[in-house]
Amino acid sequence: MANSLKMTRPERFRRFLDYFTTNFPEPKTELAYRNPYELIVAVVLSAQCTDKRVNQVMPALLAQFPTAAELGAATAEDIFPFIRSVSYPNNKAKHLAGLGRLLMTEFAGEVPSTIEELPRLPGVGRKTANVVVSVIYNQPAMAVDTHVFRVSHRLGLVPKTATTPLAVEKALIKYIPQEAVPKAHHWLILHGRYVCVARSPKCNACPLTDFCAYYTKGMGSLSNGSKGGNA
Repeated sequence: MANSLKMTRPERFRRFLDYFTTNFPEPKTELAYRNPYELIVAVVLSAQCTDKRVNQVMPALLAQFPTAAELGAATAEDIFPFIRSVSYPNNKAKHLAGLGRLLMTEFAGEVPSTIEELPRLPGVGRKTANVVVSVIYNQPAMAVDTHVFRVSHRLGLVPKTATTPLAVEKALIKYIPQEAVPKAHHWLILHGRYVCVARSPKCNACPLTDFCAYYTKGMGSLSNGSKGGNA
């Protein structure tokens, strides 16, 4: 177990990539969508909200506003009833109304394909832009949400000095081959969502403990008589 703490960062990345490439070669987002418009709407709604909840509200929302044109013609008040059960529905209703209008006036109803253009849309920050270009356009963009941030630190893939999402993004991109970046985004999210959860991570069920810095340190604390493992 002690050897894990001495492992180099490139070695940790190699072990991470080897495991997921072998066992989960084609990871997918859990957001339900059929085209770029539906994905960007879903991702805006997913901020601080579960994918499950977003998937529940999307069918009725899309039935009413199936394209950017209908969304852009709507007001926040029109949109709100369809998304009232997601987090921060008032703000998100305003964002979606503005997003629809800007898609029509500036982008001919099409979702932009670049990190530079996407943040011009209301409700779209760097993380959302990275999700869209990664999932839709398969570009080597790493969206850093709370799961990616937590898991990458716990595994020891990124240094402790990477204290912002952008720093984590850059640290991950440095060691992951470009063609694997879109998949690695999903690997980290799904691992954080179902195994390496924020509280009481399921270390006993985790296949990555042999190179996980968090687990190694936790087991060391446990051997010294402290609780360990779930800090």
